[in-house]
Amino acid sequence: MASDSFSFEHDAMGFVEIFGLIAATEVADVMLKSANIHVKSVCNADAGLITVVCTGDLAACKAAVDAGKAAGTRLGALIGSNLIGRPLADTVELISGHAGSMFHIATAPAAKLAKGKKK
Repeated sequence: MASDSFSFEHDAMGFVEIFGLIAATEVADVMLKSANIHVKSVCNADAGLITVVCTGDLAACKAAVDAGKAAGTRLGALIGSNLIGRPLADTVELISGHAGSMFHIATAPAAKLAKGKKK
């Protein structure tokens, strides 16, 4: 795979496209609270268009996408949605290679963490 941010161990991918970062944050929050899924990426497609990508089992992703669609509709920001059950490795690689997350979570190297604990 092109990126380790999309190491795929689940059997479905869900997408909810929203207009605006605040609406996307609300949608991601609702999706996470509604089902046992992982938000793998929040992608900025174009000026203001943001896609929340989740993974999990098929039923959980469907519930999360439905909840995200409802939240997006309530906010007046829903653009579209999609659910892919058992995506092929090529599909996962396509998504991971072209739709990276707009947020980078910085992690400290293990050596720095170990060094900081000795003090």
